[in-house]
Amino acid sequence: MGKHSSGKGGGSKSGGGQRMSPAAASRVQSAGAKNPGSRTAESGFASRAQSDAAKDGGRQQDGR
Repeated sequence: MGKHSSGKGGGSKSGGGQRMSPAAASRVQSAGAKNPGSRTAESGFASRAQSDAAKDGGRQQDGR
């Protein structure tokens, strides 16, 4: 297996229906900042997470 193989994801967008909360986006961004060589940091996921959290307006998963 490769350096970053975890058996999850595969790099495709799952569209699982769950929105990113601002707190979760912050955790993702923090993790990427702590380890700049990580897959999370290199993939740009932190910025996508922040964008998704901003679009969601801070609502929770079922915050209709």
